[in-house]
Amino acid sequence: MARARGGFKSRRRRKTILKAVKGFWGGRRRLYATAHDAFMRAGRYAYRDRKQRKRQFRALWIVRINAAVRQYGLSYSQFMHRLKVAGIELDRKVLAFLALQEPDAFASVVDAAKQDA
Repeated sequence: MARARGGFKSRRRRKTILKAVKGFWGGRRRLYATAHDAFMRAGRYAYRDRKQRKRQFRALWIVRINAAVRQYGLSYSQFMHRLKVAGIELDRKVLAFLALQEPDAFASVVDAAKQDA
């Protein structure tokens, strides 16, 4: 029986990997084994960092809100508590946007939170 060479399937698999690592540097782009390792590692980082991006943005929003409410004599935790007591249901993303882009609107939110608490 004739020896079965890799042929179409193997070449297609290798081509897929080498296309995916197109922007990588050096052997990570040219050598299949190195490229495959780099591709798999990049995939692990991408998977992990899709989760971490959400955490990092939440932390950024909290820092921005905290910096903004300090001007009104409140801490972040006091402000969030007063919002909850006042029944104002704005999420951190919106509050951070208001603090950065719409300071007048943010000031009115802070005033509303201060009055009800």
